Amino acid sequence: MTSNETRQNYTVTDIPFIVTAEWLRDHSGQKNIKIFDASSHLPTTGRNAQAEFIAQHIAGAGRYDINVIADTSSPLPHTLPSSEVFEAHMRALGLNDDDHIIVYCNSAILSAARAWWMLRIFGHAKVSVLNGGLKSWIAIGGSTDSGPETPVSRGSFTIRPAAGANVINFANLKTLVTDDIAGQIADARSAGRFAGTENEPRAGLRSGHIPGSSNVPISSLLKDGALKGRDDLAAAFARGGIDINRPVITSCGTGVTACGLALALAILGNEQTIVYDGSWTEWGASDAPVETGTSD
Repeated sequence: MTSNETRQNYTVTDIPFIVTAEWLRDHSGQKNIKIFDASSHLPTTGRNAQAEFIAQHIAGAGRYDINVIADTSSPLPHTLPSSEVFEAHMRALGLNDDDHIIVYCNSAILSAARAWWMLRIFGHAKVSVLNGGLKSWIAIGGSTDSGPETPVSRGSFTIRPAAGANVINFANLKTLVTDDIAGQIADARSAGRFAGTENEPRAGLRSGHIPGSSNVPISSLLKDGALKGRDDLAAAFARGGIDINRPVITSCGTGVTACGLALALAILGNEQTIVYDGSWTEWGASDAPVETGTSD
């Protein structure tokens, strides 16, 4: 986070990647602060993010549903929509270009990072993740509401060139892997799924990982639902064999926790991260090469 995060007035260069619940409490009264619940859960959990939002959410928060703000024509879950579709969704949420968007979640897969990354892909750098999510907000006595979203006036959000975020598709990544020039690939799935000893939660997928990739489970970056401190984050990437000073391609199951890795790397000063949007749901269902076992 930036050293001047407590200032009441700040420019885009002051926007921290993550904010604390205390920061949000001190800034939430500002007109341009917009808060959104971006919770999403693995299908195996049986949890319903929309129902949980209705039951309890940060007071004044809207709902950023990564399964709706997506390319709904794709057979893959919550992949990036077109810029036109994304812009329309953001305007429907009442967002404008000068808004500082705070996204949070109540999810073990840090789904708020997906919303953070998407906004940056479409050029909105004024976005931060509430570290620790809803739990951290409740812990400091932050006010909450229940019920559906409050209707908002349509915003004027506009798409811009990507702001420190990048994406790669299947064809390009397969070429890089086949030619052995992909560089560093960090996989955020669990050690068992990475090694191929644990079944995938989605049917029809092979087990294992993209050849040459390294395992950095998203769980290794979190404590009580919050991203750990910089030293611990750096140590987790080092254990996975990732050099945080070099470009990294991130992958996971469906492109959600890969964004969590991208967020952690950004906090560590590395914005040369490229997210593989289709991730294992696409790769594992294809004829692309697969490796099993642990990374070296």
